[in-house]
This record gives sequence, C-alpha cells and structure tokens, in this order.
Amino acid sequence: MKRVFLIVLDSCGAGALPDAAAFGDAGAHTLKSCYATEKLYIPNLKKLGIGNVAGLEFLGGESRPQASYGRMAERSNGKDTTTGHWELAGLVSDKPMPTYPNGFPTEILDEFQKRTGRGVLCNKPYSGTEVIRDYGDEHVNTGDLIVYTSADSVFQIAAHEEVVSLETLYEYCRIARELLCGEHAVGRVIARPFVGKDGVYTRTANRRDFSLQPPRNTMLNALKAADKAVVAVGKITDIFAGCGITETIFTHGNDEGMQAIETVAQRTFHGLCFTNLVDFDMVYGHRNNAAGYTQALNTFDRWLGEFLPQLQNEDLLIITADHGCDPGDISTDHTREYVPLLVYGNGVIPRDLNTRTTFADVAATVCAYLDVKYETVGASVL
Repeated sequence: MKRVFLIVLDSCGAGALPDAAAFGDAGAHTLKSCYATEKLYIPNLKKLGIGNVAGLEFLGGESRPQASYGRMAERSNGKDTTTGHWELAGLVSDKPMPTYPNGFPTEILDEFQKRTGRGVLCNKPYSGTEVIRDYGDEHVNTGDLIVYTSADSVFQIAAHEEVVSLETLYEYCRIARELLCGEHAVGRVIARPFVGKDGVYTRTANRRDFSLQPPRNTMLNALKAADKAVVAVGKITDIFAGCGITETIFTHGNDEGMQAIETVAQRTFHGLCFTNLVDFDMVYGHRNNAAGYTQALNTFDRWLGEFLPQLQNEDLLIITADHGCDPGDISTDHTREYVPLLVYGNGVIPRDLNTRTTFADVAATVCAYLDVKYETVGASVL
C-alpha cells in the first residue's frame, strides 16, 4: 500500500534565489548560517544527499547518496508560509498577498474592536517577542488586544492566557479572518498567546493559524476526492483552512510533530502524511538564533536516523521546506531562498534532480506516486 510522508522543515532555506534582492534578501542562506556555527551535525541528511545539492556543497557530498536530491525555486510571488505550502501542494500564487508596513487601516480595526468589545494596542510591524515585552503590561492592565504584523501577510493577535482564554482568543481570530477579505485578504490571522507577569512574558505553544482558503484545488483536494488519506500534522490544516484534509493532528513543536509522524507510520493507510515542523521558523529563525536552529536540525537528523528503518517497501519520503528564515540575517523576517528537496524510498534510484523551477513539483510527484490525477504547473520527479 503506497504511502507518502512529506516533511516540511519550516524555513530551512538553501540559499538566496536570483530575485532575492527584490525582497530585501540578497545573500540570505539559512543552512549556511547554521553551518557557520560549527555545531551542525546532520549525518543522516548527508547520507541522503543534502550536501550534493547545488549551493550546499559546503555540507559535504556523498559519493553514493541514498536519496534523489535537488533544490527548488519558488515561482509564487512571496516568501511566507501560506504561499510556500500552497505551492508545494500545486497552487502557484502570482499575486502577492497584502502586507501592512504602516499598520492596518482604521476601518478594519474599528470593526474588529466593535465585534470583540476590546481595544487595540500597537498596530504596526513588530517582533513577536518584543511586542509582548513592550505592550504586555498595558494589555494585562486594560484587556486591550495586541495587534501587530510583520513583513509577511499576517494579522497577529497577542493576548495573555489569564486575561483572554485560548478559546476566546481563537474566536477573536475567526472574527478577524472574516473581516480580512477582498483587498485585505491577508494570508494568515495568527493567535499568539503568552504568559508571565511584570514585564517578563513568554509566548506559549498554543499558537493557532487561521489561513485564507486556497482559491483553487490543491493536491490535497485531489487526493481526498480519490479516497486517499490526507493526514495533516502540525499547522498543515490551518495553512489550508481544512481544505482537502481527512485527519488533523495538532502539535506543539517539533518533538510532538516527529512523534506524530512515527505514530502515523505505524498505521495502515493509502495516501499522504503531510507534516510541518514549525520550531525551525517560529522559535529560532525569527529570533535570529542560529545556534538554536542548528541544534534543532541536529535533533531532527537524529530522529531521522531512527525513522528511516521504519519505512515500508512502498513508502516514499520527501523532505523539503517552504521558504527561508536566515538566522544570521540582520532582520527577523522570512527570506526568499531555494529550498532543498530529498526524495527517498526503496523504489527511488538516487540521482541529481538539479534545480526545479517550482515547489509544485512536489504536488506532481505525490499525485503521480499515488496514482491520482491532478493538474498543476509542477512536474513529477518520478
């Protein structure tokens, strides 16, 4: 029975794309910044062939890699989570999603405050850790919601878990998602709960993303329509607004995500297990923590060495990313980068897949392997 395990190492970029300068990301290279810490130890990824990928030769190539290997360029106009995952699933976004470098317009916030009954603090681009440091006390004292954005197409709401319950915060996000449509249809509304007191606050793992619904069918819709399983691990269901998903396993970070993959692998199913490992991006990339990012990669690699023997004869493993978030960059934003592509399985003849012109090659590959018809600009690597 054919199964595909698609693992997205969130933000694990493989070097700046040719148009990176237009996005303010000239010279960005997430993996090279991790390598520069001199702490990167990923022998299992190297055995698969990650060091054989163009632009990643500094990792050290293998004379006989175990997987097919390459890199992919993003064809969509963006560098965010939603755009990247949609393209991996076959949907290229030609038009960039709206961003708000000067904050959200009055008409949006007025209606949001009317619907929630709460005031709004901040309303400008901000670091997620700094915004709760600077506005946390005022939020706790007044109950006003901390609303902020970033260079990405996001509307983020931060609230203390003892001031606003998680379910209430999620409901506020649903209200914002309903309001942010048309010209203001941001890619994601994100719940950012935190805890702490007296100016010392920490974000919790109870984040939730409320994404825009994909405007057209993705490979997930095609797989579900063909009666194949589509098991979403991590924030995948949120990214696709539940479209095309047959089962959801929400997780709190990489460790739970990797454990969930193992649990799913022990089952009998025909279809796709699609996982996002969020800590690389959320915990380390956005905080410019190259050492932490490196350690997270090392941890994943150790887990990978234990997971590979669990794969069955007809299983296909695809490891990739959705964009970059260079922890050595001067900003804390996502970076416009190539992403690595590793394809492994008993039926895979290891070879150089070269540079693919779109992330949508993943969708074409998954559907071809599972014998499901789906039209996309991508080409199967099979």
